[in-house]
Amino acid sequence: MLKSTLLYLSRSQGFKSFLTRFKSFNAVTRRFVAGEDLPDAIEAIRALNSKKISATFDHLGESITAEPETLREVREYQRMLAQIGSTGIDSNVSVKLTQIGLDISRDLCYRNARSIVEEAKRFGNFVRIDMEESSKTTSTLEIFKQLRREFDNVGIVVQAYLYRTEDDIKSLLEMRARIRLCKGAYKEPPAVAFSSKKDVDDNYVKLMRILLVSGIYHGIATHDENMIDATKRFAKENAVTPDQFEFQMLYGVRRDLQESLVGQGFRMRVYVPYGKYWYPYFMRRLAERPANVWFVLRNMLRG
Repeated sequence: MLKSTLLYLSRSQGFKSFLTRFKSFNAVTRRFVAGEDLPDAIEAIRALNSKKISATFDHLGESITAEPETLREVREYQRMLAQIGSTGIDSNVSVKLTQIGLDISRDLCYRNARSIVEEAKRFGNFVRIDMEESSKTTSTLEIFKQLRREFDNVGIVVQAYLYRTEDDIKSLLEMRARIRLCKGAYKEPPAVAFSSKKDVDDNYVKLMRILLVSGIYHGIATHDENMIDATKRFAKENAVTPDQFEFQMLYGVRRDLQESLVGQGFRMRVYVPYGKYWYPYFMRRLAERPANVWFVLRNMLRG
């Protein structure tokens, strides 16, 4: 119920206006969003790097329906890649395809995605194609596969709560694709996705095991300590060393656990979002983890 309510509020501009009256709310958003501008995000990544944590840059935005806006997003990603190159920070980039034209035309989206991946290649960097709601899964995978046939510096995200994901993974591994495994953050109907946490967790572990023994470098994205422990156990039992995969988490979530895993010798990458369209992203983070809601409320009350 709480998750559904928060996902609904993520689309409510009135609720956004109400919340942003609280100075403490605006301050708390900086726990999960690095800032509105690129220099803010650069500094956030420097701080992570100082703790031996890598990063993935993400310029917030999705469901763009005007071509000039998609081109601005491409330029922002090109600027981002240039800044990574010039500053020497340890980061790659992630992009959503609805941000660069998927809701306009597939050809436009592919051209824009290709421009970003090609620029990343020039800088010796890597692009992760993010996954969105299930209605976009097939087209996202098709565009990714088209890119992967030409470039080796592009990877994809899969979501453990979708029934189809095991078959998708098998197809992607045939291309030796680098995959980020996550549980999934969108509200999906029971016709396409597991509805119970246990079923999602069981599928996550099943998919994680397929990925870890594939001989390809993947990202295991979770804040769930049970999933992390299952990954560590399986890796040890199957002689998968800590340099053969990485854990991934979101900026501002379970920072204690991020640093603990690094201290144990595991690789850690943190997804660092920035930009003016922070509100839908922020509300989804609250929906994913109820503890985040109480964190926000406590800080608002202090304000």
